[in-house]
Amino acid sequence: MKHNLLIISAAILLASACTSQKKLAYLNNLTETEGEETFTMTIPGYQIKPRDILYISAKAMNPEGSIIDFLLTTGGNTSSSLSQGESGGYLYGYDVNSEGSIRIPVLGLIKVSGLTLEEARNVIQDSTDKVFKNSTVECKLLSYKFTVIGEVKSPGTYINYNNYLTVLEAVGRAGGLNDFGRRDNVLVVRSGENGTEPFRLNLQDKKILSSEGYFLLPNDVVIIEPESKKIFNLNLPTFSFILTSVSSAITTTLLLINYFGK
Repeated sequence: MKHNLLIISAAILLASACTSQKKLAYLNNLTETEGEETFTMTIPGYQIKPRDILYISAKAMNPEGSIIDFLLTTGGNTSSSLSQGESGGYLYGYDVNSEGSIRIPVLGLIKVSGLTLEEARNVIQDSTDKVFKNSTVECKLLSYKFTVIGEVKSPGTYINYNNYLTVLEAVGRAGGLNDFGRRDNVLVVRSGENGTEPFRLNLQDKKILSSEGYFLLPNDVVIIEPESKKIFNLNLPTFSFILTSVSSAITTTLLLINYFGK
């Protein structure tokens, strides 16, 4: 009897540990045709919000013939300072205040909240043209953060230095899913002016390529839920202890019955 219980326990363990290759693959229903299947992708436009941090430069040629940044307020190199990480962006970037404006030396307060980066660049360019001749303004978002938590190898908050980011790239930045991460039910949580909007994505389905949540926005949170087998594996020591105890109790009872029966 004890031997049979051990065999059954081992069979249950093996069955719970088995995972098909298809279940581990991404976009597993994508056909192998070369360029015959395309997907319409809608890249959401991000609107600047209070507490965002912007990188702004206004470059033009001085009388000596050198191109300089007229908004450079320190003697150092702003580009190298920004490249030092989040602290550099905080010190040398332009913070959008609670009223949605940024304060730029010489130019003064400029309203940018609710504008896209390109719209903000045009507004700043118009203000710069009134002070500097033939200048070129650049405007970029420094506070493009996203968070990946749950069943990934390196959960945490990351900074994106590109204009766009997909959920697949975000998962890749977090080291990919671990052995217990669900690929068919990924949750993207997005906060906006009208509240929090959730998106459920299936990383195994090609339809994700046309999903509204495929391209992430700043401050999005990606949550990778665990497979049901993780709960079983976490409780496996308890199950093994119970099975072993029950098996031992049954064996002892049978021995006693056999002993007293004689």
